[in-house]
Amino acid sequence: MPNPSRNGVRNSRKGRFIWSLTLILVAIGLLAAARRAFVLLVPPHRPPRFAAAAAMDAGFAQHKALTLTHILPASLFMALMPLQFVGRIRERHIGWHRWSGRLLVALGFAVGMSALALSYTSPIGGANETAATTLFAVLFLIFLGFGFWNIRNLRIAQHREWMIRAFGVALGIATTRPIVGAFFAAGRLSPHEFFGTAFWLGFSLTLLGAEVWIHPSRTYSIGTLDAKN
Repeated sequence: MPNPSRNGVRNSRKGRFIWSLTLILVAIGLLAAARRAFVLLVPPHRPPRFAAAAAMDAGFAQHKALTLTHILPASLFMALMPLQFVGRIRERHIGWHRWSGRLLVALGFAVGMSALALSYTSPIGGANETAATTLFAVLFLIFLGFGFWNIRNLRIAQHREWMIRAFGVALGIATTRPIVGAFFAAGRLSPHEFFGTAFWLGFSLTLLGAEVWIHPSRTYSIGTLDAKN
């Protein structure tokens, strides 16, 4: 027979860890987007110290409008999305929750479609990177679509799960940053060789993390219902 109080403590610890990690990734993503936007809008007089950074900056500069169309909505999406999962905000400001949710769906589709377009604009990691970004952009749009469909049909629990999955994919771009840094530090592979792998790892890890986030709430709900019955 499950012990609801013990499950609650265990899930609360796991929840705090997931939230802490999520906020760190959000910060990484926002800083990366701010840096990219700054370089595009205020090009530096001197090239970056590292050749790989210079190549990335030059590549994005060739598609400035498309890149800004991606990173500006993505930044707002990244900043607003965590608030959707804060229970107190949802309970006390349900109107704001609903309207910001509609905005997030619109932003998400702009992010996903622009990500698909960027996947084919001279990726550093070649076909391997293109395959990763294309797959996860499609998954992001599918998850977002399922999330929207479920809330329109008042399937709140399913809506929450699909939106967590969409958020997990969105956080993947932040997870790739430390992975890319680790590859650079190792110095064994060129960016062309490891960028695709970094994207596969980054997006897969955060999508797996989303499932870990979803599972405790399911387990706790089932345990609570069993205890009541």
